[in-house]
Amino acid sequence: MNIIPSVNLNDFISNDPVKKQNFVDAIGKAYEEIGFVALKGHFLDDKLVDDLYGEVKNFFSLPTETKQKYEIPGIGGQRGYVSFGKESAKGKKEGDLKEFWHFGQYVEDNTDLKAEYPENVNVKELPNFNEVGKEAYKMLEKTAKYVLRALALHLGLEEMYFDNYIHNGNSILRPIHYPPITEEPKEAVRAAAHGDINLITLLMGAQGRGLQVQNHNGEWIDAIAESDELMINVGDMLSRHTNNKLKSTIHRVINPPKELWGTSRYSIPFFMHPISEMKLDVLEGCIDEKNPKKFDDITAGQFLNERLIELGLIKK
Repeated sequence: MNIIPSVNLNDFISNDPVKKQNFVDAIGKAYEEIGFVALKGHFLDDKLVDDLYGEVKNFFSLPTETKQKYEIPGIGGQRGYVSFGKESAKGKKEGDLKEFWHFGQYVEDNTDLKAEYPENVNVKELPNFNEVGKEAYKMLEKTAKYVLRALALHLGLEEMYFDNYIHNGNSILRPIHYPPITEEPKEAVRAAAHGDINLITLLMGAQGRGLQVQNHNGEWIDAIAESDELMINVGDMLSRHTNNKLKSTIHRVINPPKELWGTSRYSIPFFMHPISEMKLDVLEGCIDEKNPKKFDDITAGQFLNERLIELGLIKK
């Protein structure tokens, strides 16, 4: 497959059973074959998108010393600011050419989880930054919930299977700034080839070239969304849970051609994580003679911790 299929969430939430089933079939096929879809009909309206990009650009335009006030030690970068070049892809020495911010879960009804997750960090210089970030987080989380309901049906599970696992899940909204490139990068790219850790990732800002996806033949294909689309891909947790039936696809963000080095790029992924005690054990329905069980039993929390150590974000 050399193109990213496009689907419309309105078909799934319509009261038309044929449209709903067609959506389930289309997204299921896409995730088995390429691991990515472009999604229309999500819950982010144009004003919220514009407001979020405005606030994100305002934050990354702040002086470095102001941004660094919001870099919180000891939490593996889970909330607040992470400075330029700190994160590298699994197996890469070079830090990616990016800086980013993390908004995390807004726990409302679970004191244990409220204590487990770090607090969100308030930016005093920008009065609307945190409010707009929270609204975007909620709308992306709502969109992800419906995508996972469709995938549950595709997998032969009860439609609401994932709902309790993602309610108050350890999800992250990550506005990323790829600054202008000022000199020939030695080995570094804006984001080196990697798979995502989580269940699914919803990406804002995939308009224009940059994001590339590796298909089953090992070829890199451009993943370019329309202005009203989110790019949504399967992460390693969901791939593991489904015995690789749903594919977590390797992807990267390449450096722009030299004439565009002077431009910033912004993208805003939402990483949908479950609660840490969710068992990622391989689903029985995804095991057969041709596809024996490929993975050991593990919880989402254990898996996340392993991967954050690999990424260099937390120490053993």
